[in-house]
Amino acid sequence: MNIKLTVEYDGTNYHGWQIQPSGETIQSVLERAVLTFLGKPIRVTGSGRTDAGVHALGQVVNFHSDKGFDPYRIQRALNALTPADITIKEVEIVADSFDARRDGRARVYEYRILNRSTPSPFHRNRAWHLHELLDLQAMREAIQCLLGEHDFSSFRAAGCDAAHPVRKVYRVSFDQRDELLVFTIEATAFLRHMVRNIVGTLVDVGRSLGTPQSFRELLEARDRTKAGATAPASGLFLVEVKY
Repeated sequence: MNIKLTVEYDGTNYHGWQIQPSGETIQSVLERAVLTFLGKPIRVTGSGRTDAGVHALGQVVNFHSDKGFDPYRIQRALNALTPADITIKEVEIVADSFDARRDGRARVYEYRILNRSTPSPFHRNRAWHLHELLDLQAMREAIQCLLGEHDFSSFRAAGCDAAHPVRKVYRVSFDQRDELLVFTIEATAFLRHMVRNIVGTLVDVGRSLGTPQSFRELLEARDRTKAGATAPASGLFLVEVKY
């Protein structure tokens, strides 16, 4: 039985998705829950690695079991075995060949900015607080150059282990939701810190430290040293994985 989970989590208290020698991770918590439920250690596969402090609304996970279970029973059991900041939203029994990571054809991320004069206790770990008013129209104009297939070396973090820096972006937007500015991007896949590096550079445009044209030139330069700072992890959400 190949079991697919859709998982939501607040990443504030975790050292990212992937198991590490030290520090609690989402994967380690899920694997302990599955171990307790099945009575044997099982490796769970995630659609992608989220960094420390990054959240998910729709992380996709799969694992195999040699025992048959009703999806509702699996969901109830795993939610009882995980802490309150991790929730199994959906359980499906899928084809044996399904792989949460390899079969994903697109991923959607959001980055949230709280753009007001004072911070908020409710967005403290879920948005980047910027007190100066940002030029949203300039930021919207800048992101249009991201559409299509590009070399994203300018927004690639050091230590990224991707085989190449070319990614295809299907959709981008920058919307205002009350006091939040929300950047949404859908692409085939993402380089390490790619979204956060894009947002950090866009904020420079919003502060009039750059222009939509200079943002395009940064993309074309393929040089990380010319781009802006990395935005904090707390504002980033993995929203959806498409198969």
